[in-house]
Amino acid sequence: MKKIFLYGEAEKLSNYTVALSGCGAQPVVSRDLDLSHGCDGLLLPGGADLDPALYGQENTASAGIDRQRDEAELELVRRFQTAGRPILGICKGFQVLNVALGGTLVQDLAHPETHRWSEASGDRVHSIRTAAESFLRPLYGAAFAVNSAHHQALDRVAPVLTVTAWAEDGIPEALQAPELGIFAVQFHPERMAFAHRRPDTVDGEAVFRFFLERV
Repeated sequence: MKKIFLYGEAEKLSNYTVALSGCGAQPVVSRDLDLSHGCDGLLLPGGADLDPALYGQENTASAGIDRQRDEAELELVRRFQTAGRPILGICKGFQVLNVALGGTLVQDLAHPETHRWSEASGDRVHSIRTAAESFLRPLYGAAFAVNSAHHQALDRVAPVLTVTAWAEDGIPEALQAPELGIFAVQFHPERMAFAHRRPDTVDGEAVFRFFLERV
């Protein structure tokens, strides 16, 4: 059984662990980085904002910062990339990958209303379009609906990464570096899969199965 490492606490990452387990993988959730050594792949989950000091900016709109987590996940990216083991980034994890590999972020979208989670409505839903080479294209096609729960976005894209999907307003929605085993999405497939499957989006399970086939 393939073992996938996630940094954090299991009770806070249950949507991710349920999705991985449902696809036949074994999640390993811990704040002990040493436990990542025996794992076959890394999943960088969603969460609050990355510390902007880590990409050379003053804090103008970032909240909920957990510097210990940020530093740990940046170190995990380095370790897994060095070892040639695949990485999947989701929402914050999408942004962490970009920063880890030399990119920067927009700390607050000018018009976040189509992307930001709200207590009243939960996740937003919008369409995205994919490039021909996107890993998402064979899974879902050229255009499809996804959920959304973020207020930050990519600014400068890391040199080794390629953006291969965009929202209708041009916000990047997928990153990849297939030769490095790196794939990432700005949306939340774990909240569109299994018990969280919803009729107004695609099935997020396909993203997890795609990743695990490459582990």
